[in-house]
Amino acid sequence: MRRLITLALAAGAAMATAVGLAPQAMAAVDPVLASPYLYQWGGQTSPTAAMSATGVKAFTLAFVLSDGTCNPKWDGTRSLTGSDKTMIQNIRNAGGDVIPSFGGWSGTKLGSKCTSASALAGAYQKVIDAYGLKAIDLDIENTDEFQNNTVQDRILNAVKLTKQKNPNLKVVITIGTTTTGPDSWGKRLINQAKAIGAPVDVWSVMPFDFSSGGDMAALTKSAVDGLKNQLKSTFGWSDDTAYRHSGLSSMNGKTDNAGETVTVSNFTSIRTYATSHHLARFTFWATNRDCSGGGECSGITQNKYAFTKIVAGYTG
Repeated sequence: MRRLITLALAAGAAMATAVGLAPQAMAAVDPVLASPYLYQWGGQTSPTAAMSATGVKAFTLAFVLSDGTCNPKWDGTRSLTGSDKTMIQNIRNAGGDVIPSFGGWSGTKLGSKCTSASALAGAYQKVIDAYGLKAIDLDIENTDEFQNNTVQDRILNAVKLTKQKNPNLKVVITIGTTTTGPDSWGKRLINQAKAIGAPVDVWSVMPFDFSSGGDMAALTKSAVDGLKNQLKSTFGWSDDTAYRHSGLSSMNGKTDNAGETVTVSNFTSIRTYATSHHLARFTFWATNRDCSGGGECSGITQNKYAFTKIVAGYTG
């Protein structure tokens, strides 16, 4: 969800015939809790094959972007009624569910292209209605959305409007982090959510790309503890409540920064930590990379789907 996607967004996917969606197949699945990211460019992965091999039941689908206007398309190019809708149907037919992710590091974002909160909420609603969603992930990154007060506030006001129209919808906000928790921009976003009255269900951090290397399990725990502390301070929650509104999205294997690696052992330790605090979300970027070696894979020696299997075993 960071810099590795910059060039990949130019790649399109073939369109497929639109089909109806089957809500009955996803009745018991929480799409937020344990749903690794899955993208539809470069090294594409069959989600149903991954489900069969690992037991994972949900995926976070990257990314819903702007088509150049305040209109949502997959990666900014693919219709909501094309191949991605077919993929969602296939996941649901296999007993799973999805949570689309809006934004990411690169591409043209809806948060900046939609010029009002109501227009942005309307763009979110198009995607919610297209798939009968239970949840959405707002991956707020980079200078166009995250490091922009106007866009931060627009997104939060759009969340407020969207939750008013869809009270049972879960909203996840995903942001970058330092090794000790949210930076000044992240703290502002959290504080503004309270000030605006935007009911965000889960705050999730991406504990990687620290430019420091080191023990990524320990650094991840420190980052999430920092998130918990900020939520506790802002909302007046107990430690337990703050953890239950916190989540993390790691990156398997070698990250975007040289010398920084999340090993299978690291990720297993991180899951133990997540379980001990009942985190609301435990995921990683990305199932497409969950294989051994370089190229489209993790850059480390690992068994295929090793990280996805770890996520599949997370029950909160």
